[in-house]
Amino acid sequence: MRWLRRTWAALPRLGPPGVVWANRSWLAMGVAVGIVLTILFTNGVQPLFRESTEWEKGKLVVLSGRDQSDGGQRSALIKQWNAEHPEHPAEIVELPVEADGQRSEMVARAKEKTGAVDVFNLDVTWTAEFAHSGHLRPLSTVDTSGFLRRPLESCRYQGVLWALPFNTDAGLLFYRKDLVQEDPLELDDITKTSTRVLRASQDTRLTAGYAGQLADYEGLTVNALELIWAEKGDVVDETGKVVIDSERTRRALRWLADGLRGERPVVLPESREQSEQLTTQAFRDGKIAFMRNWPVAHRILQGNQDESAGRPRIDFEVTQLTGPSVLGGQNLAISATSTKPRAAQALIEFLTGPRSQQILFERGGLAATRGIVYQDSRIATQHPYAGTLLDAIEDARLRPVTPYYSRFSDEFRAVIRYALDHDGALPGNAEQALTAALQGR
Repeated sequence: MRWLRRTWAALPRLGPPGVVWANRSWLAMGVAVGIVLTILFTNGVQPLFRESTEWEKGKLVVLSGRDQSDGGQRSALIKQWNAEHPEHPAEIVELPVEADGQRSEMVARAKEKTGAVDVFNLDVTWTAEFAHSGHLRPLSTVDTSGFLRRPLESCRYQGVLWALPFNTDAGLLFYRKDLVQEDPLELDDITKTSTRVLRASQDTRLTAGYAGQLADYEGLTVNALELIWAEKGDVVDETGKVVIDSERTRRALRWLADGLRGERPVVLPESREQSEQLTTQAFRDGKIAFMRNWPVAHRILQGNQDESAGRPRIDFEVTQLTGPSVLGGQNLAISATSTKPRAAQALIEFLTGPRSQQILFERGGLAATRGIVYQDSRIATQHPYAGTLLDAIEDARLRPVTPYYSRFSDEFRAVIRYALDHDGALPGNAEQALTAALQGR
């Protein structure tokens, strides 16, 4: 520190001999401190005062559900990342397809606190739970411009950004072009058209008008919410209050309960046991005129559109649902126990960047989370429903945001099952039970 002593000695003496502080005034001391700080910051000592921005080396583990994109495009993006960043290779560890199984396993891995997982690929409904439980690291200094509003909203909890949207989703209404001449705007339009075609059609395969996913899993929660919203009803309002006990909600549930009855019902009775795959098969087999499903069904139906196995060709069209869709999709978040958070954030930003989103949609069929992708001419050519899907995403609504969403969904499905068995009526304790579930009680 000889240079410091020389600097101190060179300062002017501002008072007569014998003054305290060896004739150096407070002003002189301030000048000295300023010189010292200037020298420190111009000689590369900044890392002592702020966190390093260098990426940590080593493998990054992404915990995720199964890649349902065409051609495994998520894995393709990971391979591209690895080729460009050999010191920070990434690996996707896939979990069971069924959503509840994925969540349970992710929660178990998060509680281990071993640092073995760096990134979670979460369903949009799990972000609040994982953030509330301390399993995630908040994101900082991230450019979020360009993301669609709703998908990005699902990445926040209590005003903090915890994730970036990897892919998004919104339900669509599929219908047979040979039976339906115009898009239905209300549930009553589906009823009227279904009744007409069931009476007039010569297609012996046709057994019902409409089908959704009404089996006892998350599909029932999604379908019930969408039907209630279609009738301008609600279950949980913007303030977090349960408001299911309304005439509009009962009207939607009566529509569903009544539609399941009859010799040639408006709603396919087998829907109560069906998932997305089985509903798609019923539509492909000509059993129904309308189908609520996710966009992935479009890829499946398009690939099997021509006559096969003795089944006539199915010409179909897609439009928006008669009300808002539930927002679907997955978000990428950094594990709180990751030992490589900066490298993990770089990986997340790469996977959610414009080019990666283009690949996921264009080649994989997964709905992009960035608006610019939907403006590409190749997307419009390869996925002619892209404009309709974008509108559906922008109009979509989030399911109730709560750390106890899984508990709420279980309780909500119990309410809906009761309503379907009791002419659309709600159980007497519906609001109290749902309120308790939202609060984790």
